[in-house]
Amino acid sequence: MTLLEEWSDKTFSEARQQELQQFTRETGIRVSLLPSPDSARERLVLWRELLGTGASGPDVYGIDVIWPGMLSEHFIDLKPYFAHEVALQFPAIASGYIVDNKLVAMAYRADIGLLYYRTDLLREYGYSDPPRTWDELEIMAARIQAGERAKGKKQFWGFVWQGAADEGLTCDALEWQVAEGGGRIIEEDHTISVNNPQAIRAWQRAARWVGSISPPGVVAYREWDSLNVWVAGDAAFMRHWPSAYLNSQAAGSPIRNKFEVALLPGGKAGQVGTLGGWGLAVSRFSAHPREALELVRYLTRSDVQEKRSRVLSQPPTLSQLYLVPDILQPKSRIDLLSQAFRTGMVLRPSDVTGKKYQEVTDAYIQAVHSVLTGEKSAPEAAAALENELLRTTGFKKGPPQGKSARPE
Repeated sequence: MTLLEEWSDKTFSEARQQELQQFTRETGIRVSLLPSPDSARERLVLWRELLGTGASGPDVYGIDVIWPGMLSEHFIDLKPYFAHEVALQFPAIASGYIVDNKLVAMAYRADIGLLYYRTDLLREYGYSDPPRTWDELEIMAARIQAGERAKGKKQFWGFVWQGAADEGLTCDALEWQVAEGGGRIIEEDHTISVNNPQAIRAWQRAARWVGSISPPGVVAYREWDSLNVWVAGDAAFMRHWPSAYLNSQAAGSPIRNKFEVALLPGGKAGQVGTLGGWGLAVSRFSAHPREALELVRYLTRSDVQEKRSRVLSQPPTLSQLYLVPDILQPKSRIDLLSQAFRTGMVLRPSDVTGKKYQEVTDAYIQAVHSVLTGEKSAPEAAAALENELLRTTGFKKGPPQGKSARPE
């Protein structure tokens, strides 16, 4: 039997191999872990090619939380097999893998956008708490940056994030605009809301950061770029995923024990982080469906998720595990993540756009990126994006509707 999924790094792939070996010891079922491309876009292309043949290929696929609507027809409905287990997950996490009442995949890894901040620098500059709004972050980042540069740290920046023209920018920009009441591009009722004053102001503010509190090159930063600047000790704040904690706190890290994690700053509509993560789906064309279901059951099992959380510092998807002592260090982090997954989450509009999500996110990325680089004004970019999305989806215009995370 075969499993095809992301290989985020060597540590993850080694841990996954150990899990598969334990699965074989328990069940006698052997699993081959197939290699995959590095980029999410290349992975999606490969997944589509393999599933589109209709032939027996990989049995179990790891899928990004934004892929179910694009790939659901190729996977079996897991609801009859996992009704009890899926009820134990955070509802908002599970809902990311449901398409037309079909459970396309079982979540095994949860992700959400978070704010990393330097506790030592906040204390030094007289701040007792991290910023609660994006406007506060801008002020604090500028002050800390100026102070550190006055000490001779000319490469120090206030805030690093993901500004490259790829999916990471969709996640970041969605957080900026939803916090201000600017909606989530396309709403639950299939209306296009992105061309509104709140979203436009959020984009304009982010464009102001480029070259001021953020490096000019942030418009080309992906996750690893921002993480490298942060871990080197050259930034006061960073927007990233929970996985960045492991690198930040690693032995030899210049910022070890000098940082903490918080909910992302918010605005008048609250504080939100974009939902990320991966799930496991069983191919309709699998030659080993029974064994494939057993593998999904094992890899999403409570004890396996708990061990994975301790080894890889990955947030579990099961709400009950957030009550386990010391599953993630420090304890404040597990409390923070539990709060975020319950109330502080926004879903990208992959659920309402289905197969057209890639076109939608590509258009959104190009629009926001053109504002960040100064190629277009925010009102101009938002109006052009709205027209493009009207053509792409056939939906109508409508007002923003808040977070638009599905209710628990």
